[in-house]
Amino acid sequence: MSAPTDRRGWQDATRLPDFIDQLEETGAVPVLELLSDLNEQADFGVEADGVVYHDRGIRVPGYNATFVHEPAGARGRPAWSVEVDTVGPRNTWAKFDDTLSWDVYLLRTRGLAALAWLSDEEYRIEEEEHFPSKDEAVVAGRFSFGIFLHTGESWDEQVERIQSTNAPAYLQSEDGTVHLPQTQSEFYQFVDSTPTSFRTSGGNAPSYLGLLELEVTID
Repeated sequence: MSAPTDRRGWQDATRLPDFIDQLEETGAVPVLELLSDLNEQADFGVEADGVVYHDRGIRVPGYNATFVHEPAGARGRPAWSVEVDTVGPRNTWAKFDDTLSWDVYLLRTRGLAALAWLSDEEYRIEEEEHFPSKDEAVVAGRFSFGIFLHTGESWDEQVERIQSTNAPAYLQSEDGTVHLPQTQSEFYQFVDSTPTSFRTSGGNAPSYLGLLELEVTID
């Protein structure tokens, strides 16, 4: 789950209607191009010098990320993916189950914005008891996957952090504490998984999260 580190939550959430369905027509949508289009349509004023992919606390900085329609699917299922143009010789992508119903949001608060996506199944199983709507859950930071949008010094800090390690990613807990493994082996010890488990099951992710495959490695 993820909220801004000052714990006040996000100030607003804008749902992007039919975004995942439209991927089948467009094929692929780079995040920075999406932001440009959104700013032209509604003047959100959201800018980004770089992005940070978020997967249940795993964080991977990148110069851009791209939503991709997967026509062949994954393990026989219709799928879509997110591919990260990572900082350094890292490899990060994730495939999601397109048989689930998804909503994608643009989140904003002072000094930070993000894209987040949440399936109906995840909301029903994990959040419905606590939040009367999916929108309210997302504003409270209750989402497992997202892309944080950084500018200026904030982006420079992300680049400096990931360049200081030979790990494929860093980790950030819900209270904002950052854990910075120094090697790929140390990273996988920390998350108690393996690259093979990530690729075949998203690190044993429960099916309602909709995560089919995950790659987080460094060359």
